[in-house]
Amino acid sequence: MNKNNSLLFALFLAVMVSFFGCQSEKSTKTLRLGHSLDTKHPVHKAMVIFGEELEKQSKGKLKLNIYPSSQLGGERETLELLQIGSLDITKVSAAVLENFIPEYKVFSVPYMFRDKAHTFSVFDSEIGEKLLLKGEKFRLRGLTFYDAGSRSFYMKENPIKTPADLKGKKIRVQKSNMAVAMVNDLGGSPTPISWGELYTALQQGVVDGAENNPPSFYTSKHYEVCKFYSLDEHTSVPDVLLIGTDTWSRLNEQERSWVKQAVKVSTIAQRRLWAASEKESLAAVKKAGVKIFYPNKKPFEAQTKGILEMFKGDEEMKSLITAIKNKK
Repeated sequence: MNKNNSLLFALFLAVMVSFFGCQSEKSTKTLRLGHSLDTKHPVHKAMVIFGEELEKQSKGKLKLNIYPSSQLGGERETLELLQIGSLDITKVSAAVLENFIPEYKVFSVPYMFRDKAHTFSVFDSEIGEKLLLKGEKFRLRGLTFYDAGSRSFYMKENPIKTPADLKGKKIRVQKSNMAVAMVNDLGGSPTPISWGELYTALQQGVVDGAENNPPSFYTSKHYEVCKFYSLDEHTSVPDVLLIGTDTWSRLNEQERSWVKQAVKVSTIAQRRLWAASEKESLAAVKKAGVKIFYPNKKPFEAQTKGILEMFKGDEEMKSLITAIKNKK
């Protein structure tokens, strides 16, 4: 084969490879999911199940690539990436969504839920469905609520047994007006710090403590710095799995059906994983020398009731709170 023929053959091969490559790409869509959690976290594990189920449901036509541990930025950054269409799916705390969707403040009202059964009843109801779709005007469509347990205080130096123990203490909170108001009402000094910077902030004494659920306390290794964990369970703020409306609009009805079914399977699995993780996490931090306390919740509830006054002139929020309180 002479030189000219060799070049023509090579060019022909390149064109054919490119053609079949494009055909293959067209037959498979890959969605990108970015989040800030560690890969050992039960919510991450649920998202892995979501990806596996999505591929199974679609017979390989729809896949999920997951970027954990803030590889693509923190929660605020991934939300913004969703809004501009540079990322397809993310997971953020409902507290962070307050800044986009005011109705999500309801999850940060202290002692809103009676127990776990009441919480799931709300998530799975028409109330929950409406809340998931509230973000569409902000280019954010909710897919499901993942259980994130209840948030409680953990401290470096002293345990929190009563609200008086929080007086003057610098407590890390999420960037949520409701979380700030709650810690203020309890006498503490709320200090918003990003999750990725919190370990160092605790080490260096920038804050005296923080508040979160047992699995997050454990997987973040904050127990290495904070040796007192008081399970006052003041709020039950869920994690929310979201898809950008740009991405959603590009999916056909069949693909949307696959996503919905895979999300449903992952949600059921996540609740099971979470329950097991809570037990394991509490046992692990206790073994590591953390002292766990179960304070009387009534004084905390009484001291934070004033937060409801924030919604005095907001009929929509008052109606939402009433609907949640009355849900069986």
